[in-house]
Amino acid sequence: MSRLDPNDLSTFIAIARQKSFRKASEELGVTASALSHAMRTLEERLGVRLLNRTTRSVALTEAGQRLYDRVTPAFRDIDDAIEDLNRFRDRPAGSIRINAARLACHLVLLPLLSGFTRSYPDVSVEVVSDNALSDIVGKGFDAGVRFGEALAADMIAIPLGPRKRFSVVASPEFLTRHGVPKTPHDLRHFPCIRYRFDSGALYRWEFERGPEAPEVEVAGPVTVNDLDLMVRPALDGLGLAYVFEEQVAAYIQSGQLVEVLSDWCPYYPGFFLYYPSRRQMPAALRAFVDHVRAQRF
Repeated sequence: MSRLDPNDLSTFIAIARQKSFRKASEELGVTASALSHAMRTLEERLGVRLLNRTTRSVALTEAGQRLYDRVTPAFRDIDDAIEDLNRFRDRPAGSIRINAARLACHLVLLPLLSGFTRSYPDVSVEVVSDNALSDIVGKGFDAGVRFGEALAADMIAIPLGPRKRFSVVASPEFLTRHGVPKTPHDLRHFPCIRYRFDSGALYRWEFERGPEAPEVEVAGPVTVNDLDLMVRPALDGLGLAYVFEEQVAAYIQSGQLVEVLSDWCPYYPGFFLYYPSRRQMPAALRAFVDHVRAQRF
């Protein structure tokens, strides 16, 4: 068998990690058909099938899993060796891929990037907005941004902004028609804007006051899967919304929305930048982590 091209193995690793030719093609910047051709060529040269393909899915064969488990650490060592060279550069260079919840992008992540990219012009940052709790290692991301309560225990995490507070709001017209809830339990009798997770589960509104911490399953005419989408229906008087205080501060100040149940809405840990522990942190990621730590939140 002739010597294999390392590019073919890196292509295989990307497809195996993403379990999708389309997603791997987006990661590598080539067409899915080119990847499919490269994989057929690799399998023919090795004389074994590495992937089981259907029109909807890609899965590793036993041989493919064995190859993936053996070569992935070797490629990681190569990446670490190349990263070592960054110590000899005047300033860090490279790329960072960050997976973040959509609202986290707007509230904390994107505002940090302007200062960072000016300080580190040789570092490029790719932000992928995704509300699902993605496996950042498995999907090839360097780091992620999530609400503090949603972090995996085996990740290194640093605060990415101050604590956050939720707020229950409605339009003045809505409160005139329906009245004002006095306790979280009253919400069961009010139209509310519901939030559905990407998993399909509906969010139960969480409150806290002293020893009480009720979770309320609300009902209402509108259900959304993005917290930003809750604000417009609330402004239009369709229901109460439960959103981050920052999202509606201007509307509260202008009188377009009114906050209720404020004494039941405590502060929670805010968003965190999290990343896996590695023997050699990429220089570009290290620069971003240092930039985040230097902020005064």
